[in-house]
Amino acid sequence: MRLTKKTHACIRLERDGQTLVIDPGGFSEQDAAIGADVILVTHEHPDHFDEDRLRAALEANPAVGIWTLRSVAEKVSAAFPGRVHTVGHGDTFSAAGFDVQVHGELHAVIHPDIPRITNVGFLVNGSLFHPGDALTVPDHPVETLMLPVMAPWNKISEVIDYVREVKPQRAFDIHDALLTDLARPIYDRQIGELGGTEHGRLTPGEATDL
Repeated sequence: MRLTKKTHACIRLERDGQTLVIDPGGFSEQDAAIGADVILVTHEHPDHFDEDRLRAALEANPAVGIWTLRSVAEKVSAAFPGRVHTVGHGDTFSAAGFDVQVHGELHAVIHPDIPRITNVGFLVNGSLFHPGDALTVPDHPVETLMLPVMAPWNKISEVIDYVREVKPQRAFDIHDALLTDLARPIYDRQIGELGGTEHGRLTPGEATDL
């Protein structure tokens, strides 16, 4: 499976000629979802869910389907009947040759005064986990963890402890558009030294084979 990092929280996975895209949000490239066969969206925040990007991908390819939670599905399902599928914690499905398990229910706490919204994470082909905006630990071994390194709702000690708890073979940064180049070496060093696993960072557009 080939992993391509897009800007911020968006990634593309390619396997056997099929493409799966997770979280093509407003911080990601305008064409982040174009060419996808499957699109997964973890939650409704605009840096993960951008309606225009989804519509462009759905209109470009009549075979594309979206799997997401109810709050997102309600925004786009009427325009694309039968192509938007609502999922929640514990669900499993297969699409375009990808097997997906859904883990998690709630977005991480930003502040006690801000109501929590729903959020799901996706485990793809039993190996790669994208948690969205939460530090969800799936009840399944994870080979590749997409690691949210910088957000209004986390701090680096939590990120390091999350890596330790999941125990992946490797972790790659996501949710990093707000992280300045000045801070990146600090995050790289601390996560790499303390996380207990191989830690890597891909620049937008960079790819690696898993």
